[in-house]
Amino acid sequence: MIVAKDKSLSRIERLCADAGLRMTGPRRVIARVLSDAADHPDVEEVHRRVAKLESGVSLSTVYRTLRLLEGKGILERHDFGRGRSRYEEARRGHHDHLIDIETGAVIEFKSEEIEALQERIARELGFELVGHRLDLYGVPVRRKRKQP
Repeated sequence: MIVAKDKSLSRIERLCADAGLRMTGPRRVIARVLSDAADHPDVEEVHRRVAKLESGVSLSTVYRTLRLLEGKGILERHDFGRGRSRYEEARRGHHDHLIDIETGAVIEFKSEEIEALQERIARELGFELVGHRLDLYGVPVRRKRKQP
């Protein structure tokens, strides 16, 4: 598809074109916001960012679009607690998450040690690992300052 090769399109717009999705104006803005996201925004945060660019896009349009993109395998939905699903591009390569339960910040990380351990555990239990998701939850360690 020629549209998918257009360099002016965001990553997620190209994935949508590759999936054969019709790109309406609101979908295009939502896709660009998601492509630019360095975090894992929830629906309301996506809507806030979209509204700064295109004021006429409703919250229900954002909900429907995120569900559509998730259904097409373009986005992954995560439940990191706090009762809100959060989203990220699905095809960014495997990584795990550490969630700061005080702020909700999500830190992505990769660990070959953890990957090898998970493979070994699956093998020892008689399984071939075909996928996994690891989400760690924590609070920042507070270092005490020395008193003079």
